[in-house]
Amino acid sequence: MDDKSVLASGLIEKIGETTSKHIYKTQAGKQEFNNPVPSHEDGLKQVVNLITDKVVGVIKEKSEIKAIGHRVVHGGEVFKKPCIIDNEVLKAVIENVPLAPLHNPANITGIEVAQKIFPAAIQVGVFDTAFHHTIPPRAFHYAVPLELYHKHKVRRYGFHGTSHHYVALQAAETLGKPLTETNLITVHIGNGASITAIKNGQSIDTSMGLTPLEGVIMGTRCGDIDPAIPHFLTAQTDMDIDDINDLLNKKSGVKGICGMNDFRDIHAAREKGDQKAQLAFEMYVYRIKKYIGAYSFALGQVDAIIFTAGIGENDDDVRREVCLGLDNFGIKIDVEKNEGRFSKITAIHQHDSEVKLFIIPTNEELMIATETNKLI
Repeated sequence: MDDKSVLASGLIEKIGETTSKHIYKTQAGKQEFNNPVPSHEDGLKQVVNLITDKVVGVIKEKSEIKAIGHRVVHGGEVFKKPCIIDNEVLKAVIENVPLAPLHNPANITGIEVAQKIFPAAIQVGVFDTAFHHTIPPRAFHYAVPLELYHKHKVRRYGFHGTSHHYVALQAAETLGKPLTETNLITVHIGNGASITAIKNGQSIDTSMGLTPLEGVIMGTRCGDIDPAIPHFLTAQTDMDIDDINDLLNKKSGVKGICGMNDFRDIHAAREKGDQKAQLAFEMYVYRIKKYIGAYSFALGQVDAIIFTAGIGENDDDVRREVCLGLDNFGIKIDVEKNEGRFSKITAIHQHDSEVKLFIIPTNEELMIATETNKLI
């Protein structure tokens, strides 16, 4: 951890399927395996075998692993900072499953498997929602009967908190200011997307809500819509509420508009005159611009706007169109500096821009490792 270098990284896809894929990277190179991975436990055992292998391994034995950091999507109102996972913490994470039924069960599985394979290691939970616990009641409450909050915890929680926190720290350092004196709008845009208003280093509002469905348009998620649409669809079609939930989460967003959710494909289609792809692009950019405008007024004064994640770091078309036309608000993008994909912190504003514009590559893994290291 002293030099924050990555010894090994990897990914296992399609666990439980016959087409499982395992990618393993070290400083010596990259390897891919296509052998079946029946379960998460089998997957983690394969990871252990690789990192301790005499040829491609990076440690001698698994006992060298002293702690394991887990990304947990939903911490509800219980977890406001990273914590060491014990039985009580795990029970609380399980109780939050109704708030994140697609994510928390998988996170729980990962924790339980890690506990089994690394019984001597400290397990640490780092929560996606934790950074947003500073959002004030006027911003986190929905205008529904207050008893729904007291009984069922219906409120705005926000997500991508680890990423927003990481790039905020990097931005403050780049600006030469303490984070506690820095106002930022962080734009995390990938297949999932969220925007956060950060005042004096603390999240005061964010675009995602009770679930990751609210907010800006995403790859396959609709973002903000009229909440009466689900009721309308149940009355006008043969869809039930589960069908509509699937529609809004997996078949909407830019994919619902043009049939594609990879912006490389969307840009290629735009260049060929595809009007649906052009509409999807314009809608996507417009929604981001609206949130930046709203959060600029909520903050009062903005030091910088930060672009991060897959699209934020790599799509100069999106960044350019989001920022153009905002000169009256002190936001002036340098179109030439903006061109390209970036793997390091890069300024893309004009010299006289009152609001600075930065691309800051996110590093949630490093943030999780850093928080885990702090706790042990």
